[in-house]
This record gives sequence, structure tokens and C-alpha cells, in this order.
Amino acid sequence: MGKAKRERTLKENEARAVTRNIRVSPQKLNLVAQLIRGKKVDRALADLTFSRKRIAQDVKKTLESAIANAENNHDLDVDALVVSEAYVGKNLVMKRMRPRARGRGARIEKPFSQMTVILRQTEEPA
Repeated sequence: MGKAKRERTLKENEARAVTRNIRVSPQKLNLVAQLIRGKKVDRALADLTFSRKRIAQDVKKTLESAIANAENNHDLDVDALVVSEAYVGKNLVMKRMRPRARGRGARIEKPFSQMTVILRQTEEPA
């Protein structure tokens, strides 16, 4: 008497990984996500490894998680995987105050974001 199994939202040749609460603004994270969109997985990993952006290591962990999900959970071929989607969303925003002149305070916002990577297995032309 359990809960009914939820239908899979992705296609049979796709795998996904989501990372939440990444401590960077969505705008900066989206710049790194643009690096890997549409690329083969090995090329995307190489680009992230040698990127000079601080957040590239977190994006690389998300990509590696999606690869592991594809291989272990969905039995997809790792060599035929392509980053079909990599999108970024807003998450919580920490609000802080900074003292300013004449007793005032200025608001400082420290945004968090989340990232979703979807991999698709492509059929290699024979």
C-alpha cells in the first residue's frame, strides 16, 4: 500500500542532475552554463576543468552527477552523451545591511542560484 510511482518526465534517452543553493548569482552562473550547452560530455568536462571562473568547479560536479545518473540509473552510453540543456534559475537571496554615512544603512543582497543539466544520448552515424 505505497504511493503510486511517479511517471518519468524525461525521455528514455535523457538523464538529469540538479544542484541547488549554489552561492553565486544566476547571471554569473549562466555565463558558465553557456560554455557547455550543446557540447559532447568529454569536451564540456575539459572546458570546465580549465575554465578560470570560480563557479566552474560546481558546474563540473553537476555535470559529473548527470553523467553518473545516465550511466547507472538509465543505462545510457557515456561516449554518446551530449549536453542538451543547461539552465539556471534563481534561489533564495540573503539580505544583509551595510552601515553608511549619517546613520543610514544600505542593503546588500547575496543571491543563490540553482542549475539543471540534462544530457541526451545521440545515435552515432554508422
